[in-house]
Amino acid sequence: MFAIVLVGGFGTRLRPLTEHVPKQMLPICGIPMIELVVGHLADHGVEKVGLAMGYRPDAFLEAYPNGYIAETPYEVAVESEPLGTAGAIRFAVEQFQPKETFLVLNGDVLTDLDVRALVEFHHEVQAEVTIALQPVDDPSSFGVVTTDTRGRVEAFIEKPEKGSVPSHNINAGTYVLEPSAVEQIPQGRPVSVERETFPELAASGTLYALPSATYWLDTGTPQQFIQANLDMLNGKRKQVPHLPEAVIDPTSLITQSVIGSGSEVGVGAIIDKSVVLDRCQIGANSEVLGSILSEDVRVGQGARLDGCVIGQGQHIEPGEILINQTRPELNPT
Repeated sequence: MFAIVLVGGFGTRLRPLTEHVPKQMLPICGIPMIELVVGHLADHGVEKVGLAMGYRPDAFLEAYPNGYIAETPYEVAVESEPLGTAGAIRFAVEQFQPKETFLVLNGDVLTDLDVRALVEFHHEVQAEVTIALQPVDDPSSFGVVTTDTRGRVEAFIEKPEKGSVPSHNINAGTYVLEPSAVEQIPQGRPVSVERETFPELAASGTLYALPSATYWLDTGTPQQFIQANLDMLNGKRKQVPHLPEAVIDPTSLITQSVIGSGSEVGVGAIIDKSVVLDRCQIGANSEVLGSILSEDVRVGQGARLDGCVIGQGQHIEPGEILINQTRPELNPT
């Protein structure tokens, strides 16, 4: 089976981490997110993937120059301008030309979804498009889906107001499509699959959905990115964490955190519920709490970071205190 992975977003909610790299290249316990996504697809019978991209395609091509991601062959379709989620799907399909049923998924969602079961259901009900659903406590930030007893979608409501949600099942960002469905997406303009394509398919009775209460996480915010790392660190995923090698002083206290390759943690430093990427220097008696440090960040002695996101190459002065702040890259490219 062939799968199209949507990786074209700018990752604005994760800035400054994404000022120099697409969010799907950010590491989860040392493994680039895109490798986790593609590896999961390969485990469920996907033999080749196509990356639908726009922002920083060079980052993927440079990281995987041999044409394989997670031992799976890949090709790319690069948009010259943003076309929206549905527009990106149509653009990619026109380039990749899948002839049979194929998958489409958001590249910034981590899930243990049974993809094979979703495809089997899609064929059983003879759907044109099938959406994977995930129950969540607060669905107001997602696309909410209601279905009949056979799984046919009755309504697709994008980001309903709190208190008015008709269901707690949301669009989980993995779809099974027939090539015919793509022909209904308009050409030459941005099109949203959530706001335009899916509601139209629901109205025509050809859109189905299947709920699955499995591991699922949208990694689009700093808090969710930290959670993705901690979930793998704590064994909530099937993947084994690939913890990088770092130099950590034995007097430091590190709890529920991931420290990147080549990073150094000084005497008496405290790091809690944080992600520190490669080649960072954490000074003596400093504190890094609920924060993310991009590559090559230097934290001075006695400094304190709480709820911060620090861009690549930044220097935090000794004794400096930052709470819920971001710092851009020192020298963005």
